[in-house]
Parts: sequence; C-alpha cells; structure tokens
Amino acid sequence: MAASAIRRFDLSKESELRVEVDQTPVRVRLVSGNAEVFGTELPPENWVSFPPGFKFAIFTWNGARIELDGHSELAYVADETPMMSYVNAHGILEGRRARASQSQSNDAVHSKGPRVMVIGPTDSGKSSLAKMLLSWSAKRGWKPTFVDLDVGQGAITIPGCISATPIEMPIDPIEGIPLEMPIVYFYGHASPSANAELYRVLVKELAQTLEKQFLGNSESRAAGMVINTMGWVEGLGYELLLHSIDTFNVDVVLVLGQEKLWSMLKNSLKGKDIVKLHKSGGVVSRSVKIRQRTRSNRIREYFYGLVNDLSPHSNIANFSDISVYRIGGGPQAPRSALPIGAEPTADPIRIVQVTIKDDLLHMVLAVSYAKESDQIISSNVAGFIYITDIDTNRKTITYLGPCPGNLPSRILIVGSLAWMEG
Repeated sequence: MAASAIRRFDLSKESELRVEVDQTPVRVRLVSGNAEVFGTELPPENWVSFPPGFKFAIFTWNGARIELDGHSELAYVADETPMMSYVNAHGILEGRRARASQSQSNDAVHSKGPRVMVIGPTDSGKSSLAKMLLSWSAKRGWKPTFVDLDVGQGAITIPGCISATPIEMPIDPIEGIPLEMPIVYFYGHASPSANAELYRVLVKELAQTLEKQFLGNSESRAAGMVINTMGWVEGLGYELLLHSIDTFNVDVVLVLGQEKLWSMLKNSLKGKDIVKLHKSGGVVSRSVKIRQRTRSNRIREYFYGLVNDLSPHSNIANFSDISVYRIGGGPQAPRSALPIGAEPTADPIRIVQVTIKDDLLHMVLAVSYAKESDQIISSNVAGFIYITDIDTNRKTITYLGPCPGNLPSRILIVGSLAWMEG
C-alpha cells in the first residue's frame, strides 16, 4: 500500500485506539511502547493484519505509537475506558488462584481456583472481557479453562455448541481460541429458547465432565474457569443463567453494562461475589442480520479457516453407513395412553432417528462419539460435517468434512443449524 494510506496514532497512558475494519483488511504496527488487543500484547515493529468486518481496540497501559495501514471507516482514540476495573478484577482472581495453588489441602473448597462467569445483555463486551481475563491469566503461567455457553456465537467452535477448552497461552486476537483439546457438546440451535431443557442438560453434562478432569489435575483446578454466557438475560434466559451459575459452582459473577441485572443477581445469589463493571464505549451493537452473518462466518471458518488456509474434503457416504438423530420432538406418549382431554407434549430430550431425505440438505451435523443412540446426550462430539448433496435414488449423501477418510462415528446429530456455502 502507498505510504499515504498509513496513519499514525500516539496513545497516551491508559488509552485505546478503537478500530472497525471495512471491506478490506487493515494492518497495524506497534512502533514504540507497549500495547495489547483483548489482553494479548502486540509484537513490536511487526505488521499484524486484521480481516474485513473485524472490530477491536488496541489498549496501552503506559503509552504507545501505533501505525494503521489501510482504509478503516472508524478509527479513533478513546481516553475513557473501563480497563482499570477489568484489570482490578483480574488481580482479585489471581490472588484466589495463588491461594488455591498454595493450599496443601486436597479438599475441593480450598484447592479450587476462581470460577468466574461473565454476564450481560447482548453486545455488552462479554466475549472480549473473557478473552482478556484468560490472556492475562495465561501470561502469568496459569492454564485456566474457558467455558463457552453462548450457543448463538460460538467462541470456541461453531455456534450451536456448549464447549470448554484449557487456555495455555494468551489468545491470538485474530486466530481466536486454539482448538487442541476442546470438549464440545452439540446443542444444535442458535438460541437456548429452541430447547431450554436440552440446554440445561448439556450444561450439566459439561460441568460434570470438567469436575472429573479437575479431580485429577490440581493445576487446572487452581487456575479455575472463565465462563462466557449468552446475552439473553430476562425471563427464561435469566433462569438459565442462574442454573448455569449453580451447575458450575460459580463464585464470582462479573455483570457488564446493566444495573438491573446486577441488582437482581445480588438479591438472588447469596455468598457469591457479584461485581458490576461498565461496558466499554467501543462495544458496537449488532443487528440480527449481522449476528446471523457472524454465525455463518464461524461455520465457514471451521471448514475453510480464517483466511482460506484449510482444505476441507468432499466425501460420499451411503445412507446405510450413517444414522442421523434429532434431540427433542415427538410426543412422550400416544393420545390413547393419556387421560381424556389431555394433549401430548413434546419430550425435549427424546432422541429421535431421522429419515435421511432432502430436508437435510445444507444442514450442519455433529459427529458424535456415542456408540449407541441412548448415549448421544451424554457424549461429546468429534467435529462437524456439512451436507452438500442428497441422492435419494442412489441412497448416498455428499458432505464436506474437515479432513479426508471415514467418519469417526456413524452416529450424527442434526438440529436447526443450516449454512449456505458461498
């Protein structure tokens, strides 16, 4: 790019450069000083490229000079940020990790590190705060567990999942969460309202799996968890948040950007630290359309990589080689078995085998580790496939998979997650 496209920003102590990238990538370089993005330090003198549509803030504790190369619709310096309160919260969590680590006792209370849940309405900066807390902790040598309960966004893997993974290094602001060892349960929908009971059950499954891991790993137990949540904070959404807090034995709740929510939680939860934090002025509200596009991009990234650096494989399977199941739906009992006048109700966690036909086209399916259909809910998933063609005459499906070869399991799960490649 021409030198004239480069803009220079001098950031004073505890200020940040907020950038919204347009349709073309933007490059950023730290010329002098120190600065970070979502808690991860920018490398000095190296250009870092941010993709189209990316929104980020470069924060400096002590001052920095930044160069920005490329067209950005919005790039401005903000002197007022909530970062000091965020880092203070981090400091309290660090103290608890240290105490848990030093505890000679192996009992669950004293050797358990902080379990912090980030709560707030949609577009309040929950994911960004979670990344900061994780990156700051990893920078200090801890390996906290990141738990993502936001099925609408998918910070660890694709949307529609409840998942967790250990964080061993500061999170790359562009690449995101590393995927070496995630535990993923497939919920299959973009909102908990689609099947709230299944959501509850899978939250419990994930919590129990992590508890077993922590029992045998004092390092992970002391490092604790950072739990990201959905933006649905009213009515049933609020009830699901309370259920998640209880299920994961959360002891610190960070509430972003809503006084009413903080007050409700303060009244509902005794014996827990409920901390009110301001949301960043750089947080941008997204329309439903943009959120849908973000979900679509996350699915595309799973198969093709962030910059088309992955090569997914097209494979063909016979109908007889796979079994597709849906969780939820179907009446619990036939009308003849119900009292007179009673209506049959759908069982939200009933496992129903699906007939393979054209309506599976463009659906994203999870490949389950279950050996039998009755193990589907209690089993995590190996990965995902995308159905690109169904031939009912030949009884074959064509699907896109992240790698060549046979599927690791014949048991597949379908929800309402669809994707149009393009």
